[in-house]
Amino acid sequence: MRVLVATTANTGHFEPLVPFARACVAAGHEVRVAAAASFAGAVAAAGFVHVPFADAPAEKAGAVFATLPALDGASPAEIDAGNVVVLREVFARLDAGSALPGLTEAMADWRPDLVLRETAELGSYLAAEAAGVPHVQLNTGLSSFMNVVAVVEEPLVALGAAPGLAGLRAAPRLTLAPGSLDGTSPDGAPEPTRFREPSPDVPPRELPDWWPGREGPLVYVTFGTVAAAIGLFPVLYDTVAAALADLPVRVLLTTGAGDPGELAQLPGNVHAERFWPQRDVMPHAAAMVAHGGLGTVMLALTHGVPMVLLPLFADQVHNAGRVGDVGAGVVAHGGPGAAAALPDLLGQVLDDLSTRARARAVAAEIAGHEPVERAVPLLERAASSTMGE
Repeated sequence: MRVLVATTANTGHFEPLVPFARACVAAGHEVRVAAAASFAGAVAAAGFVHVPFADAPAEKAGAVFATLPALDGASPAEIDAGNVVVLREVFARLDAGSALPGLTEAMADWRPDLVLRETAELGSYLAAEAAGVPHVQLNTGLSSFMNVVAVVEEPLVALGAAPGLAGLRAAPRLTLAPGSLDGTSPDGAPEPTRFREPSPDVPPRELPDWWPGREGPLVYVTFGTVAAAIGLFPVLYDTVAAALADLPVRVLLTTGAGDPGELAQLPGNVHAERFWPQRDVMPHAAAMVAHGGLGTVMLALTHGVPMVLLPLFADQVHNAGRVGDVGAGVVAHGGPGAAAALPDLLGQVLDDLSTRARARAVAAEIAGHEPVERAVPLLERAASSTMGE
């Protein structure tokens, strides 16, 4: 079976696809990854053959993002309205329109038996439907986030899709999210099949003693791979570090795209690194302070780590709300301006045994999912119409 995995040029969207792609390779299938030309390095680093397509014009995407409300102080309703704009104008109109020629060529030249695409990569849906190739969607957001099909219909129809997007709505869906967090899809799509990532082959490493002479629970602070690159560095990070300075905790703060050397002098209980493997951090963490990106939330929940979430943009408000709904954490609304509330909220999470118990209950739910290797037969069945089975 030939599987074309399709992703937008976004690490948080690509990483959930990787274990499914590797499971297909382990089962003897051939896998290639279609992604924007700018994402070639990430695809190569993951060990896959890259099928490039054109990036959307940066100036046009920038013009769309310039219309969105400022992150600092944006209300959840304003963020939701911005999400609609980004889904419709960037992912569905600009990205899909730019990707479609290259993906159409890939369908004709390589002739995949199946397309495995992530929620926001819509060019491959158009190309697969036109070529009669079955496609499966990996949800890279929660099912309950919004009715994506309704939002993207107009630009996709303009690019040649059949009105109603029946193929997009009916395609089988996979997810790594547990049902308690995921909720119900508002677009009438089939219930996704739930899987869990395989356990690491090696045990987590001990963390260096970055806080000599200090004790107290470890708090992991991260705002993902995007926040520092869109104007939130270093002010947000300095503000959060200062807010946690007087708490009896040890803090590991990762900055991603930001250089820790550009931060103000850090309090003695805070250590900053540009990056540290999260799988080595989570087993030691008593709590996490984060932005609400789904990958980070899922990793914390997999380890039963309760959290304080400071959502900034995209689906983070919705993800944070769902974490609050299941009782595995608390939410500080108001974007970067809400950092002042972190000491009280973090103290609440560390002291409240029920929050930790709920986080551990979700971890047990995730542990009960089938491993991603069990997704391969599902993908094989989806591809059977092109394989003569």
